[in-house]
Amino acid sequence: MKGQFWSIDMVFAIVIFSGAMILLSIVWTSMNSQFSSSYSFSIGIMQLQLNDLVHKLQLPGSPSNWNQQIVLNNPSTWNNISVGLEGSDGYMSSSKLAALVAMANTNYQATKQPLSVGYDYYITISSPNQYNISIGRNPLAGNATAIETATVPVVFDNGEAADMRVIIWTNTSFGVS
Repeated sequence: MKGQFWSIDMVFAIVIFSGAMILLSIVWTSMNSQFSSSYSFSIGIMQLQLNDLVHKLQLPGSPSNWNQQIVLNNPSTWNNISVGLEGSDGYMSSSKLAALVAMANTNYQATKQPLSVGYDYYITISSPNQYNISIGRNPLAGNATAIETATVPVVFDNGEAADMRVIIWTNTSFGVS
């Protein structure tokens, strides 16, 4: 009987078990690679949108007097503008900033199009003396799963220096779908 234990049945069972383990490791490696690629690609897109948003905010926008052309309670008038916060003097415009704050408070979702962002955003502007402004949705309140951040110094049209922190975030997973 001892000789029969290592018979063809046992060899066949070992081959099947080994094959299943090899197949499982191949599938595991493939899925891990796909997840890693998807995550890296999505983070790359977030970084690009963040860089574009920071750059866009430091320009006058299009048209350059966009803040005078919008109707706050009519988000359809926001479709043909590009938001920028620079004034005609090269400094950050307080009136454009006030218009963006009012737009975000009126209809946050509709502000994503003139800002050219697909993810959620949160912009804070703070200075030692005068400014403490928040625009958009706070990633902490939104249970963010991925966040990209940039901080740039700005100077307002009244000469006040401030820091503008721009955050792009999402609370969705970057898994393979």
